Amino acid sequence: MKLGRVIGTVVATVRAEQLDGVRFLVVQPLDRNQHDRGKPIVAADAIHTAGPGELVYFVGSREAAQAMPDPFVPVDHAIVGIVDEVSLS
Repeated sequence: MKLGRVIGTVVATVRAEQLDGVRFLVVQPLDRNQHDRGKPIVAADAIHTAGPGELVYFVGSREAAQAMPDPFVPVDHAIVGIVDEVSLS
């Protein structure tokens, strides 16, 4: 799992049938200190509640597809949770 912040939304008028009703969000990956790490990515909102400005954790590759209701969808990243707090030891 990786940490990120939702910075925008994506509108797709044409998409795979299995993705009807799934929202796509732009996520800026972050390091453990919540500093930008790399370029923003597009992630499917598997939890249906993430929104702009929220701190989230996301997964990639096969785990992203498995987080969706239909595990055989063509997604590379999926948001799987909203972060309430980050504590560094």
